[in-house]
Amino acid sequence: FIVEAADFELLTPEDALTDYRFGTRTARHLFCTTCGVHPFYVPRSHPDGFDVNVRCLDEVVASGLDAWAIDPFDGRDWESHIDSIR
Repeated sequence: FIVEAADFELLTPEDALTDYRFGTRTARHLFCTTCGVHPFYVPRSHPDGFDVNVRCLDEVVASGLDAWAIDPFDGRDWESHIDSIR
């Protein structure tokens, strides 16, 4: 679930997270230093936003996610599909 940076509020101190970057080092993957969960990251496709792992949100029930439409695409060539994932 991608949200704009202005709509994102981190409630945990940022020093409780560790940053990992691979490949182009553009995307910023953040992990909890205590449990290792990957709650969100700054994606290469949306550098002004956050891709949130909705299963980490208190108000979300995983079974309710089944209703969300999923449009499969070739992940290797995701940049050619960027308009469809905005």
